[in-house]
Amino acid sequence: MKIDLAGKLALVTGASGDLGRVMARTLAGCGADVAVHFGRNEGPAKSLAAELRALGRRAEAFQADITDKASVDKLASEVGKAMGRPDIVVANAVVQYKWTSILEQGLEDFESQFQSCTLQSVLLAQAFIPSMQARRWGRFIAISTECVVQAFEGQGAYVSGKRGLDGLLRVLAKEVGPGGVTVNQVAPGWTISDRDRQTHTEIQPEHDLKVPLRRRGTDEEVANAVAFLASDLASYITGAWLPVAGGNVIAGL
Repeated sequence: MKIDLAGKLALVTGASGDLGRVMARTLAGCGADVAVHFGRNEGPAKSLAAELRALGRRAEAFQADITDKASVDKLASEVGKAMGRPDIVVANAVVQYKWTSILEQGLEDFESQFQSCTLQSVLLAQAFIPSMQARRWGRFIAISTECVVQAFEGQGAYVSGKRGLDGLLRVLAKEVGPGGVTVNQVAPGWTISDRDRQTHTEIQPEHDLKVPLRRRGTDEEVANAVAFLASDLASYITGAWLPVAGGNVIAGL
Protein backbone atom coordinates (compact mmCIF):
# COMPACT_ATOMS: atom_id res chain seq x y z
CA MET A 1 0.00 0.00 0.00
CA LYS A 2 1.06 3.58 -0.53
CA ILE A 3 -0.48 6.94 0.21
CA ASP A 4 -2.04 8.19 -3.01
CA LEU A 5 -3.56 11.67 -3.03
CA ALA A 6 -3.56 12.12 -6.80
CA GLY A 7 -6.49 14.20 -7.95
CA LYS A 8 -7.01 15.75 -4.50
CA LEU A 9 -6.60 19.41 -3.59
CA ALA A 10 -5.24 20.25 -0.15
CA LEU A 11 -5.31 23.60 1.64
CA VAL A 12 -2.64 24.03 4.31
CA THR A 13 -2.94 27.09 6.54
CA GLY A 14 0.30 28.59 7.79
CA ALA A 15 2.05 26.73 5.00
CA SER A 16 4.99 29.14 4.91
CA GLY A 17 6.01 28.18 8.46
CA ASP A 18 8.49 25.52 9.60
CA LEU A 19 5.97 22.67 9.91
CA GLY A 20 3.49 23.96 7.33
CA ARG A 21 5.89 23.87 4.41
CA VAL A 22 6.93 20.28 5.20
CA MET A 23 3.31 19.19 5.32
CA ALA A 24 2.66 20.92 2.01
CA ARG A 25 5.67 19.20 0.43
CA THR A 26 4.61 15.82 1.80
CA LEU A 27 1.04 16.13 0.54
CA ALA A 28 2.38 17.19 -2.84
CA GLY A 29 4.77 14.26 -2.80
CA CYS A 30 1.75 11.98 -2.36
CA GLY A 31 0.18 13.50 -5.46
CA ALA A 32 -2.01 16.28 -4.08
CA ASP A 33 -2.27 19.78 -5.50
CA VAL A 34 -1.76 22.37 -2.76
CA ALA A 35 -3.27 25.74 -1.91
CA VAL A 36 -0.52 27.41 0.13
CA HIS A 37 -1.98 29.77 2.73
CA PHE A 38 0.06 32.50 4.39
CA GLY A 39 -0.68 35.30 6.81
CA ARG A 40 2.24 37.69 6.35
CA ASN A 41 5.10 35.68 4.82
CA GLU A 42 4.26 36.19 1.15
CA GLY A 43 7.76 35.58 -0.19
CA PRO A 44 8.28 32.14 1.40
CA ALA A 45 4.72 31.12 0.47
CA LYS A 46 5.22 31.99 -3.19
CA SER A 47 8.61 30.25 -3.21
CA LEU A 48 7.00 27.12 -1.77
CA ALA A 49 4.22 27.21 -4.37
CA ALA A 50 6.86 27.48 -7.13
CA GLU A 51 8.74 24.54 -5.62
CA LEU A 52 5.58 22.40 -5.65
CA ARG A 53 4.80 23.38 -9.23
CA ALA A 54 8.29 22.19 -10.17
CA LEU A 55 7.21 18.78 -8.87
CA GLY A 56 4.37 18.79 -11.37
CA ARG A 57 1.62 19.80 -8.94
CA ARG A 58 -0.77 22.68 -9.16
CA ALA A 59 0.09 25.11 -6.39
CA GLU A 60 -0.73 28.74 -5.63
CA ALA A 61 -0.21 31.03 -2.64
CA PHE A 62 -3.17 32.72 -0.95
CA GLN A 63 -3.20 35.31 1.83
CA ALA A 64 -5.82 35.40 4.59
CA ASP A 65 -6.33 36.28 8.24
CA ILE A 66 -7.51 32.92 9.57
CA THR A 67 -9.17 34.58 12.59
CA ASP A 68 -11.48 36.78 10.48
CA LYS A 69 -14.63 35.37 8.85
CA ALA A 70 -14.66 37.76 5.90
CA SER A 71 -11.01 36.98 5.16
CA VAL A 72 -11.55 33.20 5.36
CA ASP A 73 -14.63 33.44 3.14
CA LYS A 74 -12.56 35.43 0.65
CA LEU A 75 -9.87 32.74 0.85
CA ALA A 76 -12.45 30.08 0.01
CA SER A 77 -13.65 32.10 -2.95
CA GLU A 78 -10.15 32.78 -4.28
CA VAL A 79 -9.02 29.17 -3.91
CA GLY A 80 -12.24 27.99 -5.53
CA LYS A 81 -11.78 30.25 -8.55
CA ALA A 82 -8.07 29.52 -9.02
CA MET A 83 -7.85 25.83 -8.12
CA GLY A 84 -11.24 24.37 -7.21
CA ARG A 85 -12.72 23.26 -3.91
CA PRO A 86 -10.28 21.62 -1.47
CA ASP A 87 -10.79 17.97 -0.59
CA ILE A 88 -8.35 18.24 2.32
CA VAL A 89 -8.02 21.11 4.80
CA VAL A 90 -5.11 21.21 7.26
CA ALA A 91 -5.62 23.79 10.01
CA ASN A 92 -2.04 24.47 10.99
CA ALA A 93 -1.62 28.26 11.39
CA VAL A 94 -1.24 29.63 14.91
CA VAL A 95 -0.46 33.04 16.36
CA GLN A 96 2.87 33.15 18.24
CA TYR A 97 3.10 34.88 21.62
CA LYS A 98 5.21 35.00 24.79
CA TRP A 99 4.52 32.19 27.25
CA THR A 100 4.16 33.19 30.89
CA SER A 101 2.03 32.38 33.92
CA ILE A 102 -1.74 32.69 33.79
CA LEU A 103 -1.65 35.37 36.47
CA GLU A 104 0.73 37.46 34.35
CA GLN A 105 -0.60 36.66 30.86
CA GLY A 106 -2.36 39.47 29.00
CA LEU A 107 -5.97 38.79 28.09
CA GLU A 108 -5.11 39.52 24.47
CA ASP A 109 -2.96 36.37 24.45
CA PHE A 110 -5.86 34.19 25.58
CA GLU A 111 -8.00 35.80 22.90
CA SER A 112 -5.38 35.30 20.19
CA GLN A 113 -4.98 31.61 21.06
CA PHE A 114 -8.73 31.04 21.03
CA GLN A 115 -9.00 32.82 17.70
CA SER A 116 -6.07 31.07 16.00
CA CYS A 117 -6.49 27.60 17.53
CA THR A 118 -10.26 27.22 17.90
CA LEU A 119 -12.02 29.90 15.87
CA GLN A 120 -9.79 29.21 12.85
CA SER A 121 -11.23 25.71 12.62
CA VAL A 122 -14.79 27.00 12.97
CA LEU A 123 -14.26 29.41 10.08
CA LEU A 124 -12.45 26.86 7.92
CA ALA A 125 -15.12 24.24 8.57
CA GLN A 126 -17.93 26.61 7.66
CA ALA A 127 -16.13 27.75 4.52
CA PHE A 128 -14.89 24.42 3.16
CA ILE A 129 -16.77 21.44 4.59
CA PRO A 130 -20.12 22.03 2.83
CA SER A 131 -18.49 21.41 -0.56
CA MET A 132 -16.85 18.26 0.83
CA GLN A 133 -20.25 17.03 1.97
CA ALA A 134 -21.68 17.73 -1.47
CA ARG A 135 -19.00 15.43 -2.93
CA ARG A 136 -19.34 13.00 0.01
CA TRP A 137 -15.58 12.95 0.55
CA GLY A 138 -13.42 15.19 2.67
CA ARG A 139 -10.64 15.39 5.23
CA PHE A 140 -10.39 18.05 7.94
CA ILE A 141 -7.16 17.76 9.92
CA ALA A 142 -6.07 20.15 12.67
CA ILE A 143 -2.66 20.41 14.31
CA SER A 144 -2.89 20.04 18.08
CA THR A 145 0.01 19.57 20.51
CA GLU A 146 1.28 17.27 23.26
CA CYS A 147 0.98 20.32 25.53
CA VAL A 148 -2.76 19.76 25.97
CA VAL A 149 -1.94 16.64 27.98
CA GLN A 150 1.16 17.95 29.74
CA ALA A 151 -0.40 21.29 30.80
CA PHE A 152 2.94 22.62 31.99
CA GLU A 153 3.43 25.97 33.71
CA GLY A 154 3.45 28.92 31.34
CA GLN A 155 1.28 27.19 28.73
CA GLY A 156 -2.10 28.46 29.92
CA ALA A 157 -3.13 30.49 26.89
CA TYR A 158 -1.82 27.96 24.36
CA VAL A 159 -3.30 24.94 26.11
CA SER A 160 -6.68 26.60 26.56
CA GLY A 161 -6.81 27.40 22.84
CA LYS A 162 -5.83 23.87 21.80
CA ARG A 163 -8.18 22.31 24.36
CA GLY A 164 -10.97 24.35 22.82
CA LEU A 165 -9.91 23.02 19.43
CA ASP A 166 -10.11 19.45 20.76
CA GLY A 167 -13.67 19.84 22.01
CA LEU A 168 -14.73 21.56 18.82
CA LEU A 169 -13.35 18.85 16.54
CA ARG A 170 -14.86 16.01 18.56
CA VAL A 171 -18.28 17.55 18.01
CA LEU A 172 -17.53 18.39 14.37
CA ALA A 173 -16.52 14.78 13.64
CA LYS A 174 -19.97 13.59 14.74
CA GLU A 175 -21.80 16.32 12.87
CA VAL A 176 -20.14 15.95 9.47
CA GLY A 177 -19.42 12.22 9.47
CA PRO A 178 -22.74 11.38 7.78
CA GLY A 179 -21.61 13.54 4.86
CA GLY A 180 -18.49 11.47 4.24
CA VAL A 181 -16.06 13.88 5.93
CA THR A 182 -13.51 12.74 8.52
CA VAL A 183 -12.20 15.08 11.22
CA ASN A 184 -8.96 14.33 13.05
CA GLN A 185 -6.13 15.95 15.00
CA VAL A 186 -2.38 15.37 14.88
CA ALA A 187 -0.56 16.30 18.09
CA PRO A 188 3.20 16.79 17.67
CA GLY A 189 5.72 16.82 20.46
CA TRP A 190 8.76 19.09 20.48
CA THR A 191 9.59 18.74 16.81
CA ILE A 192 12.86 19.04 14.90
CA SER A 193 12.56 21.57 12.07
CA ASP A 194 14.91 23.17 9.57
CA ARG A 195 15.73 25.75 12.22
CA ASP A 196 17.19 23.00 14.41
CA ARG A 197 19.08 21.50 11.50
CA GLN A 198 20.67 24.85 10.75
CA THR A 199 21.67 25.46 14.38
CA HIS A 200 22.51 21.80 15.13
CA THR A 201 20.09 21.66 18.05
CA GLU A 202 18.32 18.43 17.06
CA ILE A 203 19.59 16.56 20.12
CA GLN A 204 18.33 17.77 23.51
CA PRO A 205 19.75 15.26 26.04
CA GLU A 206 17.66 16.29 29.07
CA HIS A 207 14.43 16.18 27.08
CA ASP A 208 15.30 13.13 24.99
CA LEU A 209 15.91 10.94 28.06
CA LYS A 210 12.30 11.50 29.15
CA VAL A 211 10.83 10.39 25.81
CA PRO A 212 10.23 6.61 25.46
CA LEU A 213 11.78 6.64 21.96
CA ARG A 214 14.70 8.69 23.35
CA ARG A 215 14.63 11.41 20.71
CA ARG A 216 12.63 14.29 19.31
CA GLY A 217 10.38 13.70 16.34
CA THR A 218 10.90 15.37 12.99
CA ASP A 219 8.69 17.61 10.94
CA GLU A 220 8.61 14.88 8.28
CA GLU A 221 7.19 12.40 10.80
CA VAL A 222 4.40 14.80 11.71
CA ALA A 223 3.69 15.43 8.02
CA ASN A 224 3.55 11.68 7.38
CA ALA A 225 0.78 11.33 9.96
CA VAL A 226 -1.15 14.15 8.29
CA ALA A 227 -0.75 12.51 4.88
CA PHE A 228 -2.01 9.19 6.26
CA LEU A 229 -5.11 10.76 7.78
CA ALA A 230 -5.73 12.59 4.50
CA SER A 231 -5.67 9.36 2.52
CA ASP A 232 -8.12 6.54 1.86
CA LEU A 233 -5.98 4.35 4.13
CA ALA A 234 -7.59 6.28 7.01
CA SER A 235 -11.11 6.24 5.58
CA TYR A 236 -12.66 4.79 8.77
CA ILE A 237 -10.80 6.99 11.25
CA THR A 238 -12.54 10.10 12.53
CA GLY A 239 -12.61 11.97 15.83
CA ALA A 240 -9.04 10.85 16.60
CA TRP A 241 -6.40 12.78 18.54
CA LEU A 242 -3.15 11.25 17.29
CA PRO A 243 0.03 12.10 19.23
CA VAL A 244 3.25 12.11 17.20
CA ALA A 245 5.41 12.47 20.26
CA GLY A 246 7.49 9.32 20.63
CA GLY A 247 5.35 8.13 23.55
CA ASN A 248 5.98 11.32 25.52
CA VAL A 249 2.22 11.59 25.85
CA ILE A 250 -0.15 8.66 25.43
CA ALA A 251 -3.87 9.10 24.84
CA GLY A 252 -5.85 7.37 27.60
CA LEU A 253 -9.03 5.37 27.43
